[in-house]
Amino acid sequence: MTTAGPQPPTAPHHPGEEISVENVTKRFGAVQALSGVTLSFPPGRVTALMGENGAGKSTLLKILTGDHQPTEGAILWAGRPRNFSSPHDARKAGIRIIPQEPEIIPHVSVAENVYAGALPRTAGRRLDRAELRRRITADLLRLGFEKVIHPDQLGSELTPAQRQLVEILRALTGDAKVIAFDEPTSSLSENEVEALFGLIERLRGRGIAVIYVSHRMKEIFRLADRIAVLRDGALAGVLEARDTDEGEVVRLMVGRDLSSLYVRQDVAREEVVLRLQGVTTDDVFDIDLDVRAGEVVALAGLMGAGRSELALALAGDRPLRAGRVSVNGRTLRLRSPKDAIRAGIGLAPEERKAQALFLHRSVRDNTSLVSLDRMRRWRFVRSRRERAAAQDYSDRLRVRTPSIEHEVRKLSGGNQQKVVLARWLLRKPAVLILDEPTRGIDIGAKAEIYRIIADLAREGVALLVISSELPEVLGLADRVVVMQNGRITGELSRSEATEEAVLHLAMADDLAPVAADRTLTDSADGDAR
Repeated sequence: MTTAGPQPPTAPHHPGEEISVENVTKRFGAVQALSGVTLSFPPGRVTALMGENGAGKSTLLKILTGDHQPTEGAILWAGRPRNFSSPHDARKAGIRIIPQEPEIIPHVSVAENVYAGALPRTAGRRLDRAELRRRITADLLRLGFEKVIHPDQLGSELTPAQRQLVEILRALTGDAKVIAFDEPTSSLSENEVEALFGLIERLRGRGIAVIYVSHRMKEIFRLADRIAVLRDGALAGVLEARDTDEGEVVRLMVGRDLSSLYVRQDVAREEVVLRLQGVTTDDVFDIDLDVRAGEVVALAGLMGAGRSELALALAGDRPLRAGRVSVNGRTLRLRSPKDAIRAGIGLAPEERKAQALFLHRSVRDNTSLVSLDRMRRWRFVRSRRERAAAQDYSDRLRVRTPSIEHEVRKLSGGNQQKVVLARWLLRKPAVLILDEPTRGIDIGAKAEIYRIIADLAREGVALLVISSELPEVLGLADRVVVMQNGRITGELSRSEATEEAVLHLAMADDLAPVAADRTLTDSADGDAR
């Protein structure tokens, strides 16, 4: 006998079936992650959970889903205490979380990933592939994802956006009563975002309590009924979305007005640090570009424009087929990342967890990683010097961590990004490439990242910043270079750069009208990088 595929319940839950936390406190040793939080998540409403990285959002979600047990306080279900001793208990009760970093089995298909642990079987206990195909096809059609993902794709072949969609499909198996989305659109294109928003509307209409964690204000005000803000582990306030605005939410999040988010300065010098002449790889073609000391050059473009591929080539991770790269007048042979590092090029990549961090190693290990050759005596690393350097840069960048020996996987996204930046500040590169440096981090942490970028420019570092957020591009850059289909389509000075001008160059072959306040990522037509 087979069971139904992922499908929201067909009738609203009773209003009394509400999950809430009452006076929940959570301590990890000397660190207090949550302090006396009382908050409900009503059925049929979308509650946005906001706060700076490190404010306690992830800890609260992990308590709701049985990953953590509260030190004090209780979880209430329909007004009665409920203990989830494991994620399995929470899932049986109907609580689902769609994590920001999907967990995908690489060697099996999308269909098998979605139904892992509940695969349909024949009478002989063999996998019933026909039934599996029927279910997943129906699920994709019902949820509006049939054009962006194929049931037979292997997990290893999925783009970041598609991996996110697999997690969503997986979460909707069984009778879900509470679904938490953790930064669900960070890897999605416009079409995929619209499909997700339509799904959330349907979930709300069927009485499911939706918890939505995001740093994107436009999404919050489009979707949310109520906005709960955490600050320093405590509940700063709960607002009705229709009765508030972005300014009030930001004030609750950071305890102050962010009247000057971007640090604008004019410190660029005449000397060219990075020069590209006719650079060609398998993905980018005939790139000519100069970046001066102290200059911030933003690379803009739609997804698939070739920006990240160019960054990886400059970091020695993709082979150059033609052209020349020079730093401070010296032509480089970039055969490996080691060559790039020795030449003075650093890269903070787009996917920090997958491409930049050793998640189970300490803050110290991750910070010192590319500078160990400068800390050795004979064949041995001078550990005292390593610890002192890691502590110094952790302090300078205000990394929130119990100690530099703390595992980096346990830090918030913003603090993980600061560890990546600390690594390069310690190395003191001539050129630093930042690929989506504020992806998935809150507005307070963004302000700190912008301050760090300004400090690096003052020190004379040549900065190449890749961002899909138009306000970020315009707020940071001395110059905007726009790419499309692996080629540069234009360049704009700070005075020339507007949202309309950037989008015009980014869509040079397709000048259909696009709302000027969209992010560049959201303007992409379903293409995944």
